[in-house]
Amino acid sequence: MVCAFLSHQEGLPRLPVPALQQTLDRYLLALQPIVSEEELNHTKGLVDEFRKSGGIGERLQQGLQRRARKTENWLSEWWLKNAYLEYRLPVVVHSSPGVVLPKQEFLDRQGQLRFAAKLIEGVLDFKTMIDKETLPVEYLGGKPLCMNQYYQIFSSCRIPGPKHDSIVNYAKGKKWSPHITVVHNFQFFELAVYSSDGSPLIADQIFIQLEKIWNTSLQTNKEPIGILTTNHRNSWAKAYNNLIKDKTNKESVRSIEKSIFIVCLDAPMPRASEDIYKSRVAAQMLHGGGSRWNSGNRWFDKTLQFIIAEDGSCGLAYEHAPSEGPPIVTLLDHVVEYTKKPQHVRSPMIPLQMPKKLRFNITPEIKNDIEKAKQNLNIMVQDLDIKVTVFHYFGKNFPKSEKLSPDAFIQMALQLAYYRMYGQPCATYESASLRMFHLGRTDTIRSASVSSLKFVEAMDKPNKQNQEKVDLLRRAMQAHRQYTDMVSALTGNAIDRHLLGLKLQAIEDLVSMPELFMDTAYAVAMHFNLSTSQVRRSQTDCVMCFGPVVPDGYGVCYNPMEEHINFAISAFNSCAETNAAHLAHYLETALLDMRLLLQSTPKSKL
Repeated sequence: MVCAFLSHQEGLPRLPVPALQQTLDRYLLALQPIVSEEELNHTKGLVDEFRKSGGIGERLQQGLQRRARKTENWLSEWWLKNAYLEYRLPVVVHSSPGVVLPKQEFLDRQGQLRFAAKLIEGVLDFKTMIDKETLPVEYLGGKPLCMNQYYQIFSSCRIPGPKHDSIVNYAKGKKWSPHITVVHNFQFFELAVYSSDGSPLIADQIFIQLEKIWNTSLQTNKEPIGILTTNHRNSWAKAYNNLIKDKTNKESVRSIEKSIFIVCLDAPMPRASEDIYKSRVAAQMLHGGGSRWNSGNRWFDKTLQFIIAEDGSCGLAYEHAPSEGPPIVTLLDHVVEYTKKPQHVRSPMIPLQMPKKLRFNITPEIKNDIEKAKQNLNIMVQDLDIKVTVFHYFGKNFPKSEKLSPDAFIQMALQLAYYRMYGQPCATYESASLRMFHLGRTDTIRSASVSSLKFVEAMDKPNKQNQEKVDLLRRAMQAHRQYTDMVSALTGNAIDRHLLGLKLQAIEDLVSMPELFMDTAYAVAMHFNLSTSQVRRSQTDCVMCFGPVVPDGYGVCYNPMEEHINFAISAFNSCAETNAAHLAHYLETALLDMRLLLQSTPKSKL
């Protein structure tokens, strides 16, 4: 079905405000496995106070309901600000995900540029569907999804600010620019990718232009201006304002911000053995490897950066504020398929204008900002512990054969792995889509539940019968499934965004912050030691990766294919208690143990 964008969007239901009493009951239930009985009892008292008739909870709830009546989506603007634009840590590692695509066959510059040209043509082909509104509407559980995020990813850029950032989008109207940015050896170029008649250039033409760029950027001693975008947002905001005081610099920065997307032509990394190669590439996608490698070959504020190295490694880095992962993965699926198509059209012999080199005047102050950004980035690079692993024993086919949800199966394996490592469960975040609602983003599936704790506690007890363990595993997965349905099915009834909304409503109403949100248990519930996400519906054998969201936590992204599962696990080296390779090992063991348990136990009636 074709998307007549506006009429489709108008027809979507609005995000509801969940019932207050229901959220508070579910909040207490979510706390049960992760806080002590004493803390839980204390929080029950605070919840009772908050839920009193005519009390603060009811007043805040009414404020949220008023907001829902007045806005297109009561959450979306708050979420954009709270989760992204007001977040002050660097976008690199802490916010922006990377995607590792399958390794390409080329091993030289010629192959790199041919592939880059074809990829650019494929991205423009996808953009044409967005521009013409012919992109098929997506469905989940038979319900149409909000397509708005697709309209935010091209020609958009994040702009740093002293207290909060902003996003500019040049995709529509007179401001639209028909060029992309290409970076090579830390040097930025403006490359027009549309002919004067408005048609996109084809791969042969783009290749010629990329060769011109390559040949005019051979010097390797240039200041890595892009490294400024890796810094803490307040520091970058200061450096940004300083940078654009100069007219030439301002024009160059604006050209990057207005461009449709960026293509980074990277230098190859040192050779690595097969088992660490993918982890190395994941690091390239997340941070570029540090100031000596490719981190200066980026502009991390740009929504889309396609990264192609001379050794065949390739992928994408994306700035998270405008979009979640699924639209990015759909775009990548289209582009990867497109790059496999044979080239039929011969290039028309029209002379093409020389790509424009973007100039920067580097003052001593800017040089100093670059040096500081380099130091901070290199510390971050050293601190990130990332492990990409392919679980080869089975993929989503096995849980499906047991009539189980592959996602719930992997989440329970994560719970088991974490429990075996630490002897206790932790607050676990799994992102779930709210795109069945107009302008919906995400809410949280809390995978650590009363049921999952019962299962992980029983799993390694020799005095428990296998049948009982299987029943507990199936109940835990059922609980996960119910939580997923509660978020996504799609009723918008999860607790996390509702609690955040009540808290932000209190700030907006200038009332004193309710005790409920100052409570230790609330801090524990929001401290996600496991931050997880599934790459949904991906046709491509790719893996997405992101950093942990807390200093002593893990970031876990997984892509279940039919017969294998791709995992990317991250942690911080500065935390002695976490280790990405250890979690990967425990996760593999947990998956195999759960399969063995199911295979060696007759199916129950549960």
